[in-house]
Amino acid sequence: MSATSPVAHQPHAFTHHLARRLAAGAAGGIAGGLAFGVLMAMMGMLPMVASMVGSDSAVVGFGIHLVISVLIGLGLTVPFAGLLTSYGRGALIGLAYGALWWLLGPLLIMPTMLGMPVFMIDATAGWSLMGHLVYGVILAVVAVRVLKPAHER
Repeated sequence: MSATSPVAHQPHAFTHHLARRLAAGAAGGIAGGLAFGVLMAMMGMLPMVASMVGSDSAVVGFGIHLVISVLIGLGLTVPFAGLLTSYGRGALIGLAYGALWWLLGPLLIMPTMLGMPVFMIDATAGWSLMGHLVYGVILAVVAVRVLKPAHER
């Protein structure tokens, strides 16, 4: 196999695409997480997030929230970057992804971790849904921007 054959370039191409997907998920996760984190702080929800690790500190809650935001961002961009082809499509996918994580996060995973009933809709559920939708849109739109080749930005 020669150095100029297409097969010789595949490992580099795969690594480049994976690096771009990782960067898109991290950047989008941080951007969306910051916006959502501000909303959570305003609602006084960060101590509840911190309670997942036995703390009641809003700062700890914000840190946990940002780590989770990046991981969820990677969960979109690593396997599904090919779907994020335009800002409009990204925003729609982001809305759906945010809604999915609203169901999974505060309605299933977090209550399970804290020994609370799952899928309980209370007075804060609407605000939580709004925050997850905002997060999803920002995540996906930032990811589209990072994933686009430089000449298409």
